[in-house]
Amino acid sequence: MKKSDFTYNLPNELIAQHPAEKRDMSRLLILDSKTGGIEHRQFHDIIDYIKEGDCLVLNDTRVIPARLLGHRTDTGGKMEFVLLKRLQDDDWEVLVKPGRRALPGRKFTFGDGLLEAEVVGIIDDGNRVVRFFYEGIFEEVLDKTGILPLPPYITEKPADYERYQTVYSKNKGSAAAPTAGLHFTDELLDKIRKKGISIAKVTLHVGLGTFRPVKTENITDHIMHSEYYEINEETANKINESKFNGGRIISVGTTSARVIESVANDSGFLKAGAGETHIFIYPGYKFKSIDALITNFHLPESTLLMLVSALAGRNNVLAAYSEAVKEKYRFFSFGDAMYIK
Repeated sequence: MKKSDFTYNLPNELIAQHPAEKRDMSRLLILDSKTGGIEHRQFHDIIDYIKEGDCLVLNDTRVIPARLLGHRTDTGGKMEFVLLKRLQDDDWEVLVKPGRRALPGRKFTFGDGLLEAEVVGIIDDGNRVVRFFYEGIFEEVLDKTGILPLPPYITEKPADYERYQTVYSKNKGSAAAPTAGLHFTDELLDKIRKKGISIAKVTLHVGLGTFRPVKTENITDHIMHSEYYEINEETANKINESKFNGGRIISVGTTSARVIESVANDSGFLKAGAGETHIFIYPGYKFKSIDALITNFHLPESTLLMLVSALAGRNNVLAAYSEAVKEKYRFFSFGDAMYIK
């Protein structure tokens, strides 16, 4: 398949620049993957579509203040780092701007000297390996020096950066939020539990590769970025029990879906573990464990749109997106949601 098979027209004014006033008051488009049928609801209505015995899978990663603004120690030239992935100890994979200034051996300082860094290598895709120097605990220093990174299409500073975190975020490590989860409130999750629906949590630290465009026309030539995941015994048991008893596995977001599909066996059952996944899901993929998906509206020609199309069918998804544009849904990270059943 070609990446041009996954394009659609989106007016710029439909790219959400701020979250809904209340998390669960976002709009919700219901897409029936079998018939292509569409319904229009609000997000808090999601409880009407989840049944007792189902299992809702959340990604509990938390976005870190991964954007660092500083300068070269020798010339004073400005430099921007975005932390992508911890490699080992104090070595990180980092996105740098401007790249021409971040050559191996160059040193940089951030937060009035609280954090210093040296470029120790260049990765094939142009990202840098950077070693950090500081006193104390790295995460505490980062809280003082870093800024929460936002996707490039969000140009307005949010009034409350906590709205770019899910209410259940816990494990620090992401450079971007698992945005399908932004619509849930604690109250809605309590109602879901009381209905007899199991809630399981996985961790996948989202990298900026999520926003990286597919550059190859033949999508099978695209090299997928890798992301770190963890799934513990409790979560694996919850998902397996629900599936064994005939419940549906409902993934909140493409990140949760990628974790589950990475570790599921051919029968759809999971085993606990941790590691890196670079799974690339596109039409033709046969889902092993996931039965339904809650997700936001994704960028044209993106790997996320391809994953959604693998679950619901490309024609169904593009028709739903066309309907969403017509009905002026809000798109991308701070936008509205879709439930694919």
